[in-house]
Amino acid sequence: MDDKRLKKDVEAELEWEPSIRSEQIGVSIEDGIVTLAGHVPTYAEKLKAEQVVKRVKGVKGVAQEIEVRPPHTNTHADDEIAKRAADLLSWDVFVPDSVQLKVDHGWVTLTGKVKWQYEKTAAEEDIRRLGGVRGVTNLITLEQKIDPAAVKRRVHDALARSAEVEANAISVGIAGSQVTLEGKVHSWHEREALEAAVWAAPGVQSIVDHVRIG
Repeated sequence: MDDKRLKKDVEAELEWEPSIRSEQIGVSIEDGIVTLAGHVPTYAEKLKAEQVVKRVKGVKGVAQEIEVRPPHTNTHADDEIAKRAADLLSWDVFVPDSVQLKVDHGWVTLTGKVKWQYEKTAAEEDIRRLGGVRGVTNLITLEQKIDPAAVKRRVHDALARSAEVEANAISVGIAGSQVTLEGKVHSWHEREALEAAVWAAPGVQSIVDHVRIG
């Protein structure tokens, strides 16, 4: 698919999504790589725009340059955001008490140690929905050590559930707590399914995803 046609498809998909103010988002494309620019009022909307673009057939990658401009910025002081964020984390049964946060000009940084990746993910997802938040840096670490056999088994199982991806099309490299994925899949959905399978394994701290879409 050529970039001109892909641009029309991406813009149409953004316009179709009711939770996004598509008129505030600019789209440019080069060799299948989509660059999103403009501004939106919430961090959640910024992330949603990226998710919407990834589901368009032909998109090979997304460069995210959208700026978050909360309405009535002066009403979202850092101390107010910090209090609401702390309350939200304390109410979430999936987030342990070991998670800590700080806020600097609307940017939230999460720290602490947890046992499972889903706990780390839950904390970040809670913060994404807060008004006034401009971005999130998730520095939460995992206490458990990685199990290479468990990681490779989960990836193999994820591949087995896909009718289109061959098991030998993906290679898994492990160095310390970092997992590197290489190979090729047919869609963003398959690529994200692979990442989810790796994150579900104990001890994984980071993923380097070199899997190509095509």
